[in-house]
Amino acid sequence: MSNLLVLYNPVCGDKSAHKIFNEQVLPLLKQHNKVPSRVVETTHAGHAGEVVIDFLLTTPGPLTIILGSGDGTLHEIVVSLYNATVSTPTEISIVLVPCGTANALYWSLFPPKKAELQSSLLQSLDTFLSPSLYNPRPLTFAITSFHSPTSTFPAEPDTAKTSVAIVVTSTSLHASILHDSEALRSTYPGIERFKIAAQKNITRWYTGSVKLFPSPGSEAVQLYDPKYQRFVPSTTRGELQLSGPYAYFLSTVNVDRLESAFRITPLHNLPSDGDGPFMDVVIVRPQRDITIKDEEESSRESFSRKMYQVLMGAYQDGAHPNMTYSEDGNIQSSEEGSSSVVEYFKCGKWEWTPEPGDDAAHYVCVDGEILYIPPSGKAECSATSAIRNVEISVVV
Repeated sequence: MSNLLVLYNPVCGDKSAHKIFNEQVLPLLKQHNKVPSRVVETTHAGHAGEVVIDFLLTTPGPLTIILGSGDGTLHEIVVSLYNATVSTPTEISIVLVPCGTANALYWSLFPPKKAELQSSLLQSLDTFLSPSLYNPRPLTFAITSFHSPTSTFPAEPDTAKTSVAIVVTSTSLHASILHDSEALRSTYPGIERFKIAAQKNITRWYTGSVKLFPSPGSEAVQLYDPKYQRFVPSTTRGELQLSGPYAYFLSTVNVDRLESAFRITPLHNLPSDGDGPFMDVVIVRPQRDITIKDEEESSRESFSRKMYQVLMGAYQDGAHPNMTYSEDGNIQSSEEGSSSVVEYFKCGKWEWTPEPGDDAAHYVCVDGEILYIPPSGKAECSATSAIRNVEISVVV
């Protein structure tokens, strides 16, 4: 018998969690004779993780959490579990009630129907309350660690840590957007702040190098081929190295989108070779465009319009993986192009090494948390199916 914890963040998103839980969630639990051991409204950053760790230490055994929040609060819980010492194997089931800004995990598991967003907010809870439908889906975790070049490097607080994502890990444009959008949160609490930050950064390129590694069970990194509409093994066995500059670098686990309509990794459920945990990786390298001859400001301005087309493709039900370059360098939605605009991979691990002089390339976004790679250091991100002794599933 699983213990039941009700936990919600009253200040996330549009601050509706308190109302939703008191007027809908708690009455539904009472109606179905579900009595939670605790009902907690978080009061400060990190509080959700503290509550879960304390609950596990005082009430051992399987745990079900009815969680009213966005992806950020679940990220806090996962990071707390990663950093804690959980002595015995523990299973946690999450019942998601989306109360955040983007709710990427929820909308990926329960894709929205156009005019039914509000009525579909309790789908995970409805499943939990209907035992015949109960179907927990295990989460994959992306663990990012930061490495400095020498053990004597005086790491700053953010550079010394390891963080865990259940949605997205990114550098380049996406990390810059999240970095700059935080200052806009109070003025623009909704997703519009991300679009404002994107406009500010879309002409920027990022210098560094990337290594991709196959997932367990696969000999090569998998690459999407628009011509055949499927993933195929890279011609390079084992480690695959890619040189910059980069306009976009983003990886996801568990999700095909970062908000209800923004399907940035739409091929998440498309099968590929390999049995182990994997990440979807989307990369845009401007110099794959034959019209880009240099890295001057005029070239960046010119390519920014194509980068904008890629991002809009994500809003068009994830059309961007099938975009190719025509012979004259224009973007087309045809598999007959000279090369793919977007490089879409499935892999088990990646390494990002930014150029020392490119400060913006040192930012890494882990589920909205912005971290900084130490000078001359690198970030390493690996997919795994468990953290410490904890396995987490979401009720779908």
